Amino acid sequence: MSAIDLNDPKAPVIETHGLTRRFGDVVAVRDVTFAVRRGTIFGLLGPNGAGKSTIIRMLCAVLRPSDGRASVLGVDVASDPEAVKRRIGYMSQKFSLYADLSVVENLRFYGRIYGLTPDRLRRREREVLDMMGVGAFSDRLAGQLSGGWKQRLALACAMIHEPEVLFLDEPTAGIDPVARRELWDLLFDLAHRGVTMLVTTHYMDEAERCGDVGYIYRSRLIALGRPEELKASPRVTPYGTSRHEIACRDLTGALARARGVSAVRDATIFGDVLHVLADDTLSPAQLVTQLAPGDPAASSRSIHPTLEDVFVTLTRAESREDAA
Repeated sequence: MSAIDLNDPKAPVIETHGLTRRFGDVVAVRDVTFAVRRGTIFGLLGPNGAGKSTIIRMLCAVLRPSDGRASVLGVDVASDPEAVKRRIGYMSQKFSLYADLSVVENLRFYGRIYGLTPDRLRRREREVLDMMGVGAFSDRLAGQLSGGWKQRLALACAMIHEPEVLFLDEPTAGIDPVARRELWDLLFDLAHRGVTMLVTTHYMDEAERCGDVGYIYRSRLIALGRPEELKASPRVTPYGTSRHEIACRDLTGALARARGVSAVRDATIFGDVLHVLADDTLSPAQLVTQLAPGDPAASSRSIHPTLEDVFVTLTRAESREDAA
């Protein structure tokens, strides 16, 4: 793969074609193809063990693909892994910095690993401390930081050498909602500066913030596109069906009754309402009557699928196909 023009916003900064990885007889990643444009945030979702981390390890040139190919910044990850490693940053899902070193000492340690000159390291130290907002804690031991500040420090260390691409493996796992929001604000700022990011996450609200999303299930990429495109897919709401939100007093009872109605394709409790995918042969009024009989306050309204609906529907469809 040849070098790319990073000034071209349409140029794929990360690109995979038929990417596959085997561990003995186990296929961890199977025939995965996608591309990520410069300055965008690509979300990679899927259940534990689906293959997300294995994909990241191959793109970081830590793990060699068994088949297929992948490039980062136009550099093939298999043929020139060291060139890839010099130009990327990586942040793991678990805090992996040195707890007994201070914030600044961690930054300096990683800066030296990446070969930064003393002058450049001093400049970058000031820049990332300011960018990530951790300057006030520069002398504090990393192990004494709260979860959210630890993640900011981890991101600062991943950015110390000014990488053009960041790989973030569940960066907000285990931190509170406020810290999650603030970390995503930092990611948006980095994207605005031209940094390209691939992020794995289990949170649907985070997936909504990504420019493009890929969904991995049992080693295969089963959905790829912008969140709104995935929601509009006929695979999610097939022709002749509609999605409804049912409000009623007895949600668990309504869910149990829904499973006995042949025209109901899927139903799940979503907060204090029931989300239902049903054939259009069943009118909204009939749906309410069958699922919440005797409840005069029960109501139904048409809704669009959420990303959670998308992934649950696709996962169940794949499971049925595998079982057939």
